[in-house]
Amino acid sequence: MASGKVKVGIIGSGFEADIHTASFKIMPEEAEVVAVASPTRGHPEALAKKYSIPRVFHDYREMLKEKDIEMITINAPNYLHCVMTRDIALAGKHVVCEKPLAMTLEEADEMIDICKKRGVMLAYAEELLFTPKYLKAKQMADQGAFGKVYLVKQSEKHSGPHAGWFWDVDKSGGGVFMDMGCHGIAFCYWFLGRPKIKSVYCQMATYAHADKTKGDDNCICILEFANGAVGLIEDSWAKPGGMDDYTEIYGTRGVSYADLHMGNALPTFSEPGYGYAVEKAPSTQGWTYPVFEEHWNYGLPQELDHFARCVRGKDTLRSTGEDGRLVQEVLLAGYQSAGTGRKVELPFRPKGVKKPIDLWWKPLSARAENA
Repeated sequence: MASGKVKVGIIGSGFEADIHTASFKIMPEEAEVVAVASPTRGHPEALAKKYSIPRVFHDYREMLKEKDIEMITINAPNYLHCVMTRDIALAGKHVVCEKPLAMTLEEADEMIDICKKRGVMLAYAEELLFTPKYLKAKQMADQGAFGKVYLVKQSEKHSGPHAGWFWDVDKSGGGVFMDMGCHGIAFCYWFLGRPKIKSVYCQMATYAHADKTKGDDNCICILEFANGAVGLIEDSWAKPGGMDDYTEIYGTRGVSYADLHMGNALPTFSEPGYGYAVEKAPSTQGWTYPVFEEHWNYGLPQELDHFARCVRGKDTLRSTGEDGRLVQEVLLAGYQSAGTGRKVELPFRPKGVKKPIDLWWKPLSARAENA
């Protein structure tokens, strides 16, 4: 097995790629970013300059020819995840794929299969499993602090995504449920100890961004688990005023509330405003709640450091391609549920689906025609 720092290549040069690169810099002991690839002229050059990345490519396949690079992180539109994973695995390099894993279960299966055949790691990037505050809540739950946990709530809300491709459902596969619901699904499943998910029920609509997208911009999802517990997931692109991200844990003998931002914020009033408060904050004038150590408190450096340690055999992978596949199945079931207005039982394996949101649209259209 190789030694020394894991050499990393980054696919993408936007918001998420910047976060990945910054996170490797925060915890540099196990890995270093040596290359970035993006087709947008000037963008990878800017990222490389910002973080002193020595190699720049405009075609990720050229980057894959670099023999010293061992691990690639994918920060690209969802519809590219499968083909990129296949190319990376065939090049003999480990894969870190940002959420959601794919567009369909067939793609997820292909990604898992090719990585196994090539003997490379397929890591599913879900930072909530590494968020310090959430890890502490999980530790307390496992110690019996709350008795039997019967309800886990996870909520993430803001005014909309950074990159334009998120609004295009042909590239993203769906709206806010596809973008952020995957966080809540993975979190509830992990927090409760990975019990079987029995059913999925979703309500979704497009309230604030019908001029930009055909996708859902607000969603409520209920998961029923085989152990009797319930997961309640709330996601929104329709919430103004900056980002909210919090979790509530309810048990027979205790409760816990974890707010990622308010518990790590500096209540501030400023008439002129200032540079940066928190992700998605539209203004820094008046009362704001600027955060500090933002990436660390989200768990992103810890997540990527863990993946690098797994490459070296120092750790066992906590978030796998199989985890991502389960999340994908729930996403599909959720869109089906929202379309039909009914609870959907798992396992759920629809055939001939090109993107999850089709399962929402088609039943709605049929219902409208029959009304």
